[in-house]
Amino acid sequence: MLLSKRERVIALEAYDKGLLGTTLRYPYEVRRAEDYFCDLPELTIAPDMLTLAEHILERKAGKFNPATFRNRYEEALLAHLKAKQAGTVPVGKPAFAAPQRVVNLMEALRRSVAVDTQGTAPRKGGAAAVPARKRA
Repeated sequence: MLLSKRERVIALEAYDKGLLGTTLRYPYEVRRAEDYFCDLPELTIAPDMLTLAEHILERKAGKFNPATFRNRYEEALLAHLKAKQAGTVPVGKPAFAAPQRVVNLMEALRRSVAVDTQGTAPRKGGAAAVPARKRA
């Protein structure tokens, strides 16, 4: 079978009303995980960071319905191809401008959690801003 510009060996098996193809790997294609992950250091995560991450995950968790998913990349690509077939090349969108100010993400997340737990926004002068690092 030809898949992604190269031939691949696959196993075919009956599945419901069709066939299911499973890509098989040659031994030289299979790598040991230790070769790639052995250099990663053991990390200890600060308890407040772990609590914050758990809060975000609990808040954002939900059911995924594939019917509601829109593949915007595919839609834009098809629109571009249709425009090219019609003889009109669409004008591209301008690139995003660089942000004007640097935001401390941890402080923004803490304020967001405080709003969720307290129901009100914290006072503006509550936490001191972290000064930006100087470049060497």
